[in-house]
Amino acid sequence: MLEAGIKGAAQQPVTSENTAAALGSGTLPVFATPALVALAERTCWQSVAPYLDEGCGTVGTKLELEHTAPTPVGMTVRCESELVAVEGRRLVFRVTLCDDAGPVGGGTHERFVINDAKFTAKAQAKRQG
Repeated sequence: MLEAGIKGAAQQPVTSENTAAALGSGTLPVFATPALVALAERTCWQSVAPYLDEGCGTVGTKLELEHTAPTPVGMTVRCESELVAVEGRRLVFRVTLCDDAGPVGGGTHERFVINDAKFTAKAQAKRQG
């Protein structure tokens, strides 16, 4: 059952492939903001996946995230999430991100519970008209 308090954790090594220079979000060899966003989203959806009905998933709908410090190649960024609100199908998470030197970001992320098949069908219907 989905209820506030569910926690998640994930980490991502910083490599040349997920730097700002590689992802086009800047020119520096540091963990890219788009990679930080992806880590936050992954941490959140994976934390609640075991609690969803079969055939259901979640989709991200809103993200308010600060990226406050750089992380160089060779270090690892860790994300911790907590589900802080469940309002029907709407899920709100708090996320914190850090590396070995300290905090690198944080914020809130909103996801909605969806039926995977219905959602995919709706997306595919866009091709027909």
